[in-house]
Amino acid sequence: MTPLAQLSPQVRQYILVTGNYWAFTLTDGALRMLVVLHFHDLGYSPLEIALLFLFYEFFGVVTNLTGGWLGARLGLNRTMNLGLLLQVVALGMLLVPTALLTVPWVMAAQALSGIAKDLNKMSAKSAIKLLVPKDAEGALYRWVALLTGSKNALKGAGFFLGAALLMALGFRGSALAMAAVLALIWLLSMIKLSQDLGRAKAKPKFTEILSKSPAVNTLSAARMFLFGARDVWFVVALPVYLSSAGWDHWRVGGFLALWVIAYGIVQTLAPRFTRGRQGRSPDGRSAVLWALPLALLPAAIALAMAWGTSPVTWLVLGLWLFGAVFAVNSSLHSYLIVSYASEDGVSLDVGFYYMANAMGRLLGTVLSGWLFQAYGLGICLWVSALFVATAALLSVWLPRHPVPAAGSH
Repeated sequence: MTPLAQLSPQVRQYILVTGNYWAFTLTDGALRMLVVLHFHDLGYSPLEIALLFLFYEFFGVVTNLTGGWLGARLGLNRTMNLGLLLQVVALGMLLVPTALLTVPWVMAAQALSGIAKDLNKMSAKSAIKLLVPKDAEGALYRWVALLTGSKNALKGAGFFLGAALLMALGFRGSALAMAAVLALIWLLSMIKLSQDLGRAKAKPKFTEILSKSPAVNTLSAARMFLFGARDVWFVVALPVYLSSAGWDHWRVGGFLALWVIAYGIVQTLAPRFTRGRQGRSPDGRSAVLWALPLALLPAAIALAMAWGTSPVTWLVLGLWLFGAVFAVNSSLHSYLIVSYASEDGVSLDVGFYYMANAMGRLLGTVLSGWLFQAYGLGICLWVSALFVATAALLSVWLPRHPVPAAGSH
């Protein structure tokens, strides 16, 4: 027997889900870099390039809100495979002649890619809840952290892949190569992935897409502000600021790629940092305690840049520290939503939560361009600190483990 055949059906399905998600994520990062570099070569400004991704983020909100309902009705295998297929179509849209590669056309392709990405992510995160045995919260946290962290590390690697493909194959050749590989993975996933994974026993109505769980709603609100706090400086303000400070395009892209890879690696290690006493899994108290120091970091970076002699040095050093603490917060949230989600129709709760995640990214993207253009990077960092502080405040209302009785073990 092969080693794969000796594994349990749940582990084999986990490997399929994770491999599917990894392949998608690698091409998603590469596609973003392809678009950024290609349109930079065509003379577009960084702000104009960022606006190409506006529909990508907007349709992430819509997809997560409705994708959870689709996953509960149709099964997570179908929504995951639909995400892969839509990404193949989005890549195919970029194969048109250069004269037809207009901004509206690329924005439409990015909208489709945004839908594909969030269908794939919602399906993968929801599937983990169903593949881990009940009452195995420690294993659930490790599996979620591995999936989330490896995804971000691969997205950073995708930045490098996109640049390498562009140099080797050109824009159209790169899009064609990635579309062909994803099409093969889609066929494999269609054949091998469990047909009833995540399908709810009772078909949910469309009116049930909004979560009825106070814990899920509170965590979703905290997640929106957490990711808005990152993207308010990361999406537009940071690359434009570094470019204006004399960094060339490859240096900016390389820094962002390494930052995302390191961020993903820390996410996979988050369970080691967030275990409570007696090895307990994290709860609402953990979310508050990890958000508080994160709120201080953007403010400290803004002050150091204003008073220090080398603003770029303080910015880079501060962002490495911010990325490490942010990664732990993000991984902790990803575990909590899967833990809080209802097992029957898990994708409804996870989809609602990632809708809030996408809303935070959309809010951060818009504010990043507007605040930086109007007031500079410093105000972006102060708004980031305010957003994280809001996430910490909201986390106060998240459920906590009961305090053990005196003398209990």
